Amino acid sequence: MTSPILPGSVIGVLGSGQLGRMMTIAARRLGYQIEVFSPERNTPAGQVADVEWVTEYDDNEALTEFAKGVDVVTLEFENVPSEAISIIEHWAPVRPGAETIFTAQNRFHEKSRLQKMGLPTAPFRLVRTAAELSLGVSDYGGEGILKTTTCGYDGKGQFRLTSCEQAHEVWEEFAQTEGILEGIVDFASEFSVIGVRGIDGEFRAYDPILNQHVNHILDVSVSPAQEISPPERAEAIAMTQTVMEELDTIGVLCVEFFQTQDGSPIINEIAPRPHNSGHLTIDAHMTCQFEQQVRAVCGLPLGSTAQRQPAAMANLLGDIWEDNTSPDWSRLLTCPTAKLHLYGKACPKSGRKMGHITTLASQAATAETIAREARQSLESHSVQRTEVNTNSETIQKT
Repeated sequence: MTSPILPGSVIGVLGSGQLGRMMTIAARRLGYQIEVFSPERNTPAGQVADVEWVTEYDDNEALTEFAKGVDVVTLEFENVPSEAISIIEHWAPVRPGAETIFTAQNRFHEKSRLQKMGLPTAPFRLVRTAAELSLGVSDYGGEGILKTTTCGYDGKGQFRLTSCEQAHEVWEEFAQTEGILEGIVDFASEFSVIGVRGIDGEFRAYDPILNQHVNHILDVSVSPAQEISPPERAEAIAMTQTVMEELDTIGVLCVEFFQTQDGSPIINEIAPRPHNSGHLTIDAHMTCQFEQQVRAVCGLPLGSTAQRQPAAMANLLGDIWEDNTSPDWSRLLTCPTAKLHLYGKACPKSGRKMGHITTLASQAATAETIAREARQSLESHSVQRTEVNTNSETIQKT
């Protein structure tokens, strides 16, 4: 049995966005020190970490120094180069683990692996030419979604085709050597299951979370998901456990599902880290997904996934910031059940996740209504933005 990495130890985090920020806050509350490593300075995670490494992922010397100074390493996004992971593993354990990371980094590898596990996915195939793309679209009934095999998120690197005749034009615009073509799924809803698995194999999961997207970006999440029946809930959680056990995942992993028209869950994709849909666990659950990540990678007992109260989460994108103005946060904060989470990003951009709102209520539908209304109150009321130096007293290594 591996000895636990106790509070007072140092956790290294690869990546330094908002997921790293919330993970850092959870870890520091438990008494850990945090060092974050990414190519960017004054990041959401770096602002609250003990040490912010501002270094490229191909700097082998810096990676080695970083790894020697921490007790365990985890990731806040899965697209860290595999070479960097290999270097770090010589000096410190990397969790969720190499197999999990490798599988999640490539959509074709991911779906092929899920298929070998006997788990349902959308139909898919690897395509390397316009002719293969056209044939695939034909085989899928004249429709399909072409995606990059790597580094795609929030709809980036995706092209929807509605006829075989589009194949040559889309492939030219796609400008990749290969892609994955997926068939269209006639789904009734989208939901996610966030699982957590400890070093000893203990598995726990949060109840399914209903997700609604706008322009391929998560817009609102609601829990509990009333649309998911108890048998579907049990099936989705069992599928999540299968994924984590087959990949020997240590930490938090999210499985995104489509609920088909007949109610059957099929897997869309996996994310081996805390997930946007799980942000509401901070305010609504006994133990949030970020604390679970810390507990799991450090070998501590897992926390309860029980939900305190129905909740909804609404993302705040850069679109609600107007020229040199910020939303009037005081309007939102008059709502007694609304919790505001901002990520410390200096430059709002259209489609960029700047923060989120969580609202609580006696019913999930009520929480969703409150969240939408609270966000709507921000969209037409802005105040002059003041540039603030958000640099903390962390050490920046360059």
